[in-house]
Amino acid sequence: MSEAAALKTEIRRNMTYPPAFATPAEERQERKRKLTAALRVFGKFGFDEGVAGHFTVRDPERLDHFWVNPFGRSFKQMRVSDLILVNHDGEIVEGDGLLNQAAFAIHSQIHKNLPHVTAAAHTHSLYGKAWASLGRLLDPLTQDSCAFYEDHVLFNDYTGVVLDTSEGERISAALGTKKAAILQNHGLLTVGQTVDEVAWWYISMERSCQAQLLAEAAGTPVHIRPEIALLTQKQVGQPSGGYFSFKPIYEVMLAEQPEMFDDQ
Repeated sequence: MSEAAALKTEIRRNMTYPPAFATPAEERQERKRKLTAALRVFGKFGFDEGVAGHFTVRDPERLDHFWVNPFGRSFKQMRVSDLILVNHDGEIVEGDGLLNQAAFAIHSQIHKNLPHVTAAAHTHSLYGKAWASLGRLLDPLTQDSCAFYEDHVLFNDYTGVVLDTSEGERISAALGTKKAAILQNHGLLTVGQTVDEVAWWYISMERSCQAQLLAEAAGTPVHIRPEIALLTQKQVGQPSGGYFSFKPIYEVMLAEQPEMFDDQ
């Protein structure tokens, strides 16, 4: 198959929600490819900082295992073959990279305690960590920020670098059925049913933090009325909306950096 034909096939594959797959192997490949592309997007958008940040997706067959970016590998250079498979005991089952202990402490408990969550993302993005220092939820100031209205939590229990699964347990308990958390003095965390929506919620939440910081620096923002904010949340904050919102970003990344998919 030519590169152009492969690109068209990849794009058609992502035109339906929820995504459907003929076999677990096909679904695994899709999840790993989307995870790789999302990490490259995060790198392109400047969400990477040193070795900080991690993005995981549950394996479709081994439900107590998840794929994650290896410790010390740049988001910008991520390839499918770089991803490592980790079980809930912290053992690397597949792959040659190192495991980020903070990633395991947080994500293992999210995947263990929240079976509805397929993917989760956390980085130290600039505006997210700036907003997190305020210890506040986002306000409904824009249509985009309404996606998180009554659908995100504040985790206000910062205790240093997360190396203990007990903190991951507390984060998962705080999340419950919400799509995102502001980790006070730390950064942002988003979760969802697909890598696509998790990536989009993270991008949108980071920009919503930026917009509110700018608005409050300029004056006193006008809040969207609660009933309208809730209506807008139902319009723009659904999983399918997050999935499709990431689609054009994914397609640009696929066209620009096809070498990230080295699993042919």
